[in-house]
Amino acid sequence: MSDAESAVAVRPANRATWPELQLIFGTRGPGPRCWCQRFKLAPGESFGSVPAEVRAQRLRVQTDCDHPEAAGTSGLVGYLEDEPVGWCAVEPRPHYAGLVRVFRVPWDGRDEDRTDAGVWAVTCLFTRAGFRRQGVSRALARAAVEFARARGARSLEAYPITTTKVLAEELHVGSVATFAAAGLAEVSHPSLRRVVMRIDF
Repeated sequence: MSDAESAVAVRPANRATWPELQLIFGTRGPGPRCWCQRFKLAPGESFGSVPAEVRAQRLRVQTDCDHPEAAGTSGLVGYLEDEPVGWCAVEPRPHYAGLVRVFRVPWDGRDEDRTDAGVWAVTCLFTRAGFRRQGVSRALARAAVEFARARGARSLEAYPITTTKVLAEELHVGSVATFAAAGLAEVSHPSLRRVVMRIDF
């Protein structure tokens, strides 16, 4: 682990505050457009049909932020010197209903039980503007491995991008190098730009 990574403190999202999460997601770009709801939308819902304020409120409920006594199984928050700087969405894979419905990533070429709650997934690694390239994503990915393992997961998956030419809307998926450093290995390559990576416990 690099010095930069070790400087990042990671906590379950229920131990964060809602204002801290709002700071991380910001007011411009993909963060406040998505509020990490892409794979949480119900069938028939879209970003156009569900206002951003509603998506934000859903994230607030999903994370149990401001409730440190809660179970805390939906996400991690990274801090640099007590400043909130990063978010990682990590839960049992079936909790991401939209991910279960997706055809190619992560399912193309694999015969998987999509309802297997023993497999967890990282669907988002998001670093706050102004704090990127400081080891935040790598620290969150490593923490996600331990977070899932400690809560009984048999495996953890991620779906990173393979190229350094990343579009703004792709920032959230992480890179192959980030997840490789956390111990995940490629298990399939369903598209030119995306791979499935996994670690079994």
